[in-house]
Amino acid sequence: MHPRIRQTVLPLLAAAIWGSAFVGQSIAGDYLPPFAVNAARSVVAVLTLAVVIWGFRRWETTKYGAPKSQNKRKMIIGGIACGTVLTIASNLQQIGLVDTSAGKASFITALYIVIVPLCSVFAGRRLGMNIWCAVALATAGLYFLCIQSGFTVQRGDFFVFLCALFFSAHILVIDHYTRFVDGIYLSFVQFFTCMVISGAISLLTEEVSLAGFRYWILPILYVGIFSSGIAYTLQIIAQTGTNPAVVSLLLSLESVFGVISGAIVLHERMSGREWLGCALMFAAVILSQLPERSRKPS
Repeated sequence: MHPRIRQTVLPLLAAAIWGSAFVGQSIAGDYLPPFAVNAARSVVAVLTLAVVIWGFRRWETTKYGAPKSQNKRKMIIGGIACGTVLTIASNLQQIGLVDTSAGKASFITALYIVIVPLCSVFAGRRLGMNIWCAVALATAGLYFLCIQSGFTVQRGDFFVFLCALFFSAHILVIDHYTRFVDGIYLSFVQFFTCMVISGAISLLTEEVSLAGFRYWILPILYVGIFSSGIAYTLQIIAQTGTNPAVVSLLLSLESVFGVISGAIVLHERMSGREWLGCALMFAAVILSQLPERSRKPS
């Protein structure tokens, strides 16, 4: 796959999956506490990726005679680092959703589109003017899309803002480790780490009832297979050798796809304000993909 296509199409697919999976996540959250939700979806993700890796290794063996060797040390360290950060971010978001609206939570979470470029600059990356303009457009689009009334700060908003910081860190940690290891293996270790940490905390602090099993099992399977197993793996593969600021803009379209999915699946009507937000965000993504003008030498 051409790098330009991989770095554009795969994050868009991940954002579309995350947006459509929001319904399943909400349903599961009605029957399971936060850490149990993340532990269960991580178990499904680990099993899904185990099957993918098994098939991938068989294909490599058939084509090349032996699977490619992996830097196991980097893979384990990187996977644990990514998984730990993702565990913190996911559970902070789930806890924050108890005390704030879904729309406001999605807006605050997607503020990583501002945080990631700022962190990239501090890390020594040079970002063009089109990226900064795209970030400003996307932030405005998210506001129109997610905030329907006055913006008041609540307790849950603080947890969701912390979640945005950790999702930003997650993108930057992935940017570092994808230089050394294969994305599918990194994702497997990441979700194995999520499964262990979330599962242990759930067992120690939460009461989990299986009474509503038939109501949450299908949403958990959907979220675990598609949102965790597939979408996060697509994110890791897409970030290989690309600018994390651009990828964060593409991933922020999760909010747009979530609203559109609600309109299609749940027959929710979109207001003019929401359509404006979607238009601004799509404009931001297009702007972020335009090549920079080369400066003439003085």
